[in-house]
Amino acid sequence: MATNGHRFLRVSPPHDVLFAHVPLSRLTGQLHKIVADSVNSNRRRVNTGLNPYYAHQYYSTQWFYPMPCYWPPHHDWRNWHPYTYGMLQHVRNDGYPPVELKDYGGKPFVVDIERAATQNKNYRTALWTGKHLQVTLMSIDVGGDIGLEVHPDVDQFIRIEQGQGLVQMGERKDHLDFERRVSEDDAIMIPAGTWHNVTNTGHVPLKLYSIYAPPEHPFGTVHRTKAEAMAAHRQLTASL
Repeated sequence: MATNGHRFLRVSPPHDVLFAHVPLSRLTGQLHKIVADSVNSNRRRVNTGLNPYYAHQYYSTQWFYPMPCYWPPHHDWRNWHPYTYGMLQHVRNDGYPPVELKDYGGKPFVVDIERAATQNKNYRTALWTGKHLQVTLMSIDVGGDIGLEVHPDVDQFIRIEQGQGLVQMGERKDHLDFERRVSEDDAIMIPAGTWHNVTNTGHVPLKLYSIYAPPEHPFGTVHRTKAEAMAAHRQLTASL
């Protein structure tokens, strides 16, 4: 029905109720306003009142954990809630079996180093020990560190595969004047004779692999904890 150029919505009410004719354009505008107010209210609630672990920045509504099947629109797992990240390690299945973590040194060897590093749960696991080079995997607990150390005759390469950390280096034990924040995919080069340490500053275990040239640890080394590694180092030093 149209009157004077306006469209009206005719409502057929019950006999005991009286409705006025309301312009359709007014109803549409009111509906738009209601939806907009609702969305803005949700956004204000997300931005101010929710724990950032439970609200994803790309959406205006809250999501709750555990949600192991939730996939955000990016793949930067470093910012995910630790519980969700840990669950995803179990539900991901790309068709490849787990890597058997042992020392394959002395033989030709090919490995998915990222998979091996993230799979490793020991403080240190030797993966390949040769005559001139050694590859080890490390897992540093939240708040833990590798420990301040120096290798007088060994150059070292470290690559971060999971987590966030702080690397410190210096020519003297009491003067670590080089500091950098590191995270997944970062590489660290440590010259022989340089004091160094890497500390886990994130919310998940810091997973990395390290290359020593020449080898630093005995063939087949496995240290389940940092304390076990320090005890083995003291024993080795005492025997020299």
